[in-house]
Amino acid sequence: MRNRHQTAARTDLALVAGMLVLTFSSTQTNAQQKIMVDGAGATAPLVAALGKAFAAKSGIAVEVGKGLDPKARFEALAGAKIDIAMASLGLKVDEVTRRGMTVHTIARTPIVFAVHESVKVDGLTQVQLCAIYEGKHRNWKDVGGSDMAIAAHSRSDADGDVVVVRDSIACLKTLKFADSVKVMLPGSAHYAAMGTALAGTPGAIGMTGTSVVEQSKGKLKAIALDGVAANEANVAAGRYRLTRDAFLVTRNAPSAPVKAFIDFVKSAEGAQVIRANGATAVTQ
Repeated sequence: MRNRHQTAARTDLALVAGMLVLTFSSTQTNAQQKIMVDGAGATAPLVAALGKAFAAKSGIAVEVGKGLDPKARFEALAGAKIDIAMASLGLKVDEVTRRGMTVHTIARTPIVFAVHESVKVDGLTQVQLCAIYEGKHRNWKDVGGSDMAIAAHSRSDADGDVVVVRDSIACLKTLKFADSVKVMLPGSAHYAAMGTALAGTPGAIGMTGTSVVEQSKGKLKAIALDGVAANEANVAAGRYRLTRDAFLVTRNAPSAPVKAFIDFVKSAEGAQVIRANGATAVTQ
């Protein structure tokens, strides 16, 4: 009788141990299903939206970091601290390829001058825009809006958005911004600060990506330049020229979850998400 009880007890313990092993294995598997992404702050809003859609479909979480500058992002990818590096303007494809990495071009994102929802102006000419940043226009009524002070914002001169707008708008190329222009802190980790500042400042204007505008829930709107809106048709036709490409960089032999995410991004479903976030899908 005692032997029967001892055998039953050992069987129960074995079952419990087996359940613990299965639970641990399941937890470990779930942990391995999280995809870590970090890098260019300009690409982060779009990748976050793609990650959310992918997670809803696959059950694999995509965690987007707060931003890493170029050297740090590729070191993190090489050292397997992240699974995917985000990149944008200035990516040196040959260099990262030599490091055993693969570059995936995923989208072309317009850079826009976005305004706070309180601003009743839908467009500006390049001349008016330059006058704002030079400090000559300080009230929205000067450019056809209501009587409200203009709160101009800019990124630092080294930031990709500023490089694009200075290269594309002749009167901004060498313009010294007025002291009243609020310049955001440099670096990928501070990219999101522009959208936050514009959404929280009545009368504000500043440069940012269309994905930030689309995700602002109506707190921001993109204004047209010289009557040209930053929509997909105008970008494709070359009429709207303020754009920057978005890249995802993986190791040459990515894990199955990473490959599945890249495949999703390049699929028709991924293109829909990209379009819904104000960008144009790019297929290689």
